[in-house]
Amino acid sequence: MSVRQLFVTTALPYANGNFHIGHIMEYIQADIWVRFQRMQGHQVNFVCADDTHGAPIMIASEKAGKTPQQFVADIAAGRKPYLDGFHISFDNWHSTDAPENHELARQIYRDLRDIPADQGGSLIARKTIEQFFDPAKNMFLPDRFIQGECPKCHAKDQYGDNCEVCGAVYAPTDLIDPVSVLSGVRPERKSSEHFFFQLSDPRCVEYLQKWTQDGRLQPEVANKVKEWFSVRTNPDGSTSEGLGDWDISRDAPYFGIEIPDAPGKYFYVWLDAPVGYLASLKNLLNKRGEDYAAYMAQPGLEQYHFIGKDIVTFHTLFWPAMLHFSGRKAPDKVFVHGFLTVNNGEKMSKSRGTGLDPLKYLSLGMNPEWLRYYLAAKLSARNEDIDFNADDFMARVNSDLIGKFVNIASRAAGFLTKRFEGKLTTDFGVQGSALLSALREASEGIAALYEAREFGKATREIMLMADKVNAYVDQNKPWDLAKNPANNEALHQVCSTLVNTFAVLARYLAPVLPSLAQAVESLTGSDMKHWNAANLDVASIQPYQHLMQRVTPEQLDALFEPPAKLGSEPEFSAGKSGSDPNSSLPPGGEDIAHTISIDDFAKIDLRIAKIVNCEGVEGSIKLLRLTLDVGEGRMRNVFSGIASMYKPEDLIGQLTVMVANLAPRKMKFGISEGMVLAASHADEKAEPGIYILNPWPGAQPGMRIH
Repeated sequence: MSVRQLFVTTALPYANGNFHIGHIMEYIQADIWVRFQRMQGHQVNFVCADDTHGAPIMIASEKAGKTPQQFVADIAAGRKPYLDGFHISFDNWHSTDAPENHELARQIYRDLRDIPADQGGSLIARKTIEQFFDPAKNMFLPDRFIQGECPKCHAKDQYGDNCEVCGAVYAPTDLIDPVSVLSGVRPERKSSEHFFFQLSDPRCVEYLQKWTQDGRLQPEVANKVKEWFSVRTNPDGSTSEGLGDWDISRDAPYFGIEIPDAPGKYFYVWLDAPVGYLASLKNLLNKRGEDYAAYMAQPGLEQYHFIGKDIVTFHTLFWPAMLHFSGRKAPDKVFVHGFLTVNNGEKMSKSRGTGLDPLKYLSLGMNPEWLRYYLAAKLSARNEDIDFNADDFMARVNSDLIGKFVNIASRAAGFLTKRFEGKLTTDFGVQGSALLSALREASEGIAALYEAREFGKATREIMLMADKVNAYVDQNKPWDLAKNPANNEALHQVCSTLVNTFAVLARYLAPVLPSLAQAVESLTGSDMKHWNAANLDVASIQPYQHLMQRVTPEQLDALFEPPAKLGSEPEFSAGKSGSDPNSSLPPGGEDIAHTISIDDFAKIDLRIAKIVNCEGVEGSIKLLRLTLDVGEGRMRNVFSGIASMYKPEDLIGQLTVMVANLAPRKMKFGISEGMVLAASHADEKAEPGIYILNPWPGAQPGMRIH
C-alpha cells in the first residue's frame, strides 16, 4: 500500500465563545477518520485554528474592556480542556490573526488581483456600493449585525448576508425592513468603495460547475449547490440569477487584515478565515523545520475539510475558486455533516436543561469515549442531522459498548491469569479458529466503511461480530468449564479465543476509542496502532484491570439538569412565625429578565391562533404538530413540546397565542413556522407541567396582542 499524504481540517470556530457540543461532534468525526488513516500508515497533518476577525469580535472585546487580540487570546486559552478531554488529536491549533494568515491572505488576494491579461485578467473589481450605516453607532454595519426579512423566502429575522431558512445569499441592502442589531434603529444607506471577487466571471462559473459536480461533495450537497448556478423561480415568484460577485472588503473600524494598497479597507472575515487552514498548516511545518511550499506542491497531496451544513456556500464556492484562481490546490473533498439535536429533535436550551455542555459532561466524570462511541454509532457519510437521546445513549453505552464488547475480556482474562499464568494457547480449536478467522477476514470491509466515513455502519458491523463472540461464550460457558480441572485444555482454548477476538474488535474500534485501545494494548500486548496487526495472536496478558464503567441514570439527569438560578436557594430564619420558605424564590423559578423598551416589545408580533388540527409526532415523545389558523388565509405548521400535558384531540378547535414573526426553523420532523406560547416552571421536577396560553372568548384568529 502506498503512503498517502493527507491534509485534514475542521471548520474554524469563531473566537467569541467556548466550544459547544456541535463543535465537539465535528471534531470527533474528523478525529475518528484521521486516527483510522494513521492506523493505515498514512501521513496526516490535522489542523485547525480560531477564527478571530470581524466586527462581532471587535464589539465583544470592547464590551469586555479588552483589546481584540487579548479577547481572542483568552478564548483560545480555554480550548485545551475540551480537545484533550475528548481525545481530539489535532497536530496544530492556530489563529487567523497570526502572521502566517496575514501573509497568506494578502498574497492570495494579490494573486487574484494580478492575474495576467492572457489568462483572462484580474478577478478583483472595485465598485461603489450603498451599504447600511448605523447613525447611532457611527459605523458601517457588518452583515451579521443587520437583520430583516429574507428577500427570497420572506423568512423573518435573517442576517444580512444569507438566509438560514432557504440558504439564499444576498447583499444586506436586499433585506426587507432591515434593523441594526447594535442599536435597534433602522440603518441608513451610505456609499462606499468596496472590493469584489468576481465569482460571476465565466471562468469561475465554469470551474465551479465542474468542481462541485465531480464527486468532491456528497450527492445531496452537490445537488443543492447545483441550484445556485442557474436562473430559477423561487416560491414567492422572484428569480435567483446564479452566482453573483462576492464583496470581500469592509470599512474601518474593523478587526481584521488590511487589504494591500487600500488603507482603511479590510478583508471581510470570510475571505481570511479559510486561509487559516493553510496558515495553521504552515505554522506546524515551520515548527518542524519543513518546507510549506514543497509540501503543498506534492502531486499526491490530498486536502480534506470537515464542515457543518450551515457554511456550505463559503466552502464549495468561494474557497475553491479563491484557491484555484490564485494558483493553489483546491480541496479534494469537502465533507458536510448535519446538526446535532437533543432528545428527539429539541432545540438546545441551557435554561430548560436540553443543552449538552461538553465541559459539564467531563466534570461529571462521564467517560469521553462514551460520547465518541455514541456519535460514531449515529454518524454516516451523508449530510444528516443526528439526535442525542439520553435513553438511547444509555442503551448503546451500557448494552452494546460494555455489555457486548468490554465484557468479552472480563469473562476470560481472570481464568487465564489464575489458571495459566496469563499465557495463551494458539490452539483455539475448530470452533474458536473459525470464529477468529471470520473476525479477521472482516478487516477490509470495516476499513472501507471507515474510509467512507460510514462510522455508524462500521460500529454496527463490529457489534454484530461481538454478538457472534458472545454466542460462542454462551455455547462454551467458561465459568462451567472452570469448575472441573479436567476441562483445563478446553478452558484454555475458549479463553484464549475470547481474548484474541476481543483484541481484534478493540483494534477495529481504536479510531473511536483511542484510550480504551491503549488500555487493551497494555492488557494484551497487541499492537493497536496499526490496522494490519489484526492477524497477530496474543501471547500473554497482564492481570485484568476494569476497562470501562457503565453510565448511570444519575449522571444523565445531572447532565441535563438546568443551571441553578440566582436566588433559587430559599433563605429564611428558623423560628420566625409565618416565614414562607419559598418567599425568596424568583417567580416561576427564574429571575425576571432584563428590562426592555417598548420598541423591543413591539418587534414581537403576538397573534391569536386557532388550532385547526393537532397530532402526535412519530419519533418524539414530547412534540405535538399543530396546524394553526392565524387569519392569513393559509395554515401554519408549528411544533410544540407540550405532548406530556395535552391529548391532541383536546386541543383541536381551541384558541391560543403564537409568535407570528419568528423565523421558520427547520427541525428533524419538518419546518416549524412560529412558536406557541406556553408557561412552565423553571424546575420541571419541582413544578412539572407546561401550559399553553388560552385567550378569553371573543378573541378571533389573527388578532394582534398589544
